[in-house]
Amino acid sequence: MTKNIILVGVGGQGAILVSKVLTAGLVKAGYDVKMSEVHGMAQRGGSVSTQVRYGDKVYSPIIGLGQADILVAFEKMEAVRYAEYLKPDGVAIINDHAIVPMSVAAGQATYPEGTIEAMQNAFSCLVVDASRIAQSIGNARCQNIVLFGAMTKILGLEEIDWVEILKETLAPKILEINLLAFNKGREVEA
Repeated sequence: MTKNIILVGVGGQGAILVSKVLTAGLVKAGYDVKMSEVHGMAQRGGSVSTQVRYGDKVYSPIIGLGQADILVAFEKMEAVRYAEYLKPDGVAIINDHAIVPMSVAAGQATYPEGTIEAMQNAFSCLVVDASRIAQSIGNARCQNIVLFGAMTKILGLEEIDWVEILKETLAPKILEINLLAFNKGREVEA
């Protein structure tokens, strides 16, 4: 059976890094894995999405609407933007963090309120304050790995040594703080 994970966020949040670490672990565990990335205007603060599909045999990297088992949103408005990809019984892991778009900063639009509540009314959700957790360990840039830790807990897949995968894929100079972030993410309770 094929499992589908979609990771969404804003450019610079590390969604693509997380998808690469996830893919490396799944491949090492012997799964057939397909991954696709959509960058869009990522370098200008635009939306980023990556799709990871794994199983015994996967024929396409693309996840259709209503087919994702897990949606990981690195920014809360992105959860709503990509909600149509999540299965009715899927799980949304949502970073309780807002990145204000340029249109809002310029006063041309307002940031929507109630995004997390809307997701909770429709899906099973794990809301993670990854920003606060990352700041508490001394590096706000580790939010992505906090979310990765929370995601691996929901995934199960206990046969995969995620700490070893992180050691193999991350640069040594950022490894220690990211291992701490990963463990903090694993501690988040539903």
